Amino acid sequence: MREYLKFYIDGQWVDPIEMKTVNPINPATEEPSGTIALGSEKDVDRAVMAARKAFATWSESTKEERLDVLQRIAVEYEKRSADLAQAITDEMGAPKALASGFHLMLGTGHLNTAIEVLKNFEFEELRGQTMIRHEPIGVCAMITPWNWPVNQIAVKVFPAIAAGCTVVMKASQESHYSAQVLTEIIDAAGVPAGVFNMIQGKGSVVGMAMASHPEVDLVSITGSEGAGVQVAKAAAEGVKRVGQELGGKSANILLDDSELLNNVSGGVITMMVNSGQTCSAASRMLVPKARMAEVIEAARSAAATVTVGDPNGDFAMGPVVSAGQFDLIQGYIQKGVDEGAELIAGGLGRPEGLSKGFYVKPTVFANVTNDMVIAREEIFGPVLCILGYDDIDDAIRIANDSPFGLAGNVGGVDLEACRAVARRMRTGCVYINNGFDFNAPFGGYKRSGNGREWGEFGFHEYLEIKSMPGFAPEA
Repeated sequence: MREYLKFYIDGQWVDPIEMKTVNPINPATEEPSGTIALGSEKDVDRAVMAARKAFATWSESTKEERLDVLQRIAVEYEKRSADLAQAITDEMGAPKALASGFHLMLGTGHLNTAIEVLKNFEFEELRGQTMIRHEPIGVCAMITPWNWPVNQIAVKVFPAIAAGCTVVMKASQESHYSAQVLTEIIDAAGVPAGVFNMIQGKGSVVGMAMASHPEVDLVSITGSEGAGVQVAKAAAEGVKRVGQELGGKSANILLDDSELLNNVSGGVITMMVNSGQTCSAASRMLVPKARMAEVIEAARSAAATVTVGDPNGDFAMGPVVSAGQFDLIQGYIQKGVDEGAELIAGGLGRPEGLSKGFYVKPTVFANVTNDMVIAREEIFGPVLCILGYDDIDDAIRIANDSPFGLAGNVGGVDLEACRAVARRMRTGCVYINNGFDFNAPFGGYKRSGNGREWGEFGFHEYLEIKSMPGFAPEA
């Protein structure tokens, strides 16, 4: 049983001003796994004021000083990697191979990318007689989700610190343990007092207090569309900058070629990673209608290979994060059946042999139409919808007919054809043949949010632009 009853404020582990606790539930066992403290508005104020005080000096730190801090964090991150991975498994049920693999790799990748970007980042640029200066925006409030907990902390916190900002962070109530371990890592690295502060708590209390606090300059949230809207409203009165990475219903357009069936199989298996709890998950697979029968057989076979079970065992998929998430996903599966989509794998209830834990069957619907609820709304679980298209123009029309625009995928043998499709998709990022790059900007169009994270583009989120005409004498 874990017990975390302190917050990290101004370089110290401190007691909450008013002690309130909650017992998190292990999603694999449905049993309490520990105790954590819940913060209040008073705790938020304490943390924000510590960050404001630290900003005066950290904003004036040199590039070399910031690099030294980030590099020390990298050393401590490596030392605690096993602890961090186990925390992820315990809190959200990620299989141990996934937690110690891709989950940790994403954190390392974003940290190392922040270091490399900072080494080469030009905070001042002379254009003619005008100096363009990039300055840290100030105190940043960061609200992070539970589904890729280390990734989402790393992609916000490390670029902000590198840019010269100070941070107050609230992790999701479902990803409390990894946030605590990562904070211990940052503390062990000797980050200057007040530069990074962490409190736990409810979004409706702590998150709203952070977003509305008059000494916060920027709010960055990754979460649901509803949470993003509430944070933006709370921040509006203070005219704060707000970055939002919200929901998605990403399309995966597969071209009609010799690799179609292999791409179908790969798309099914990838959809089930992290129990489908990925905002950029390619949950709408678009395939040629003329080959739907072949696609169905390939998808059914691929889904059958996805093993489900104890995340501490050797399984591809663990549980979903909570009872509420389990019930929500079951409701969507029932809705798909009611709407007349063809259920070709999975379905309602737990997988065979699992009577306890929030386990969902890897589920695939075929012959889905884009007006169905399961094709319009983010399910956030291991549920894939396969839709047919007549031609490429039809495929792009279907892909773009969505209120979301976070990510997309296109797969095919003809790279130039894939590029042409990617250019026409109205979404913030399109992965061509499973491409991946830590420097590629990530963020959404439409109701998927605004702003960009990852790489150099992530730095700009935390910087103000100052112009100084007359800085240089006229020629």
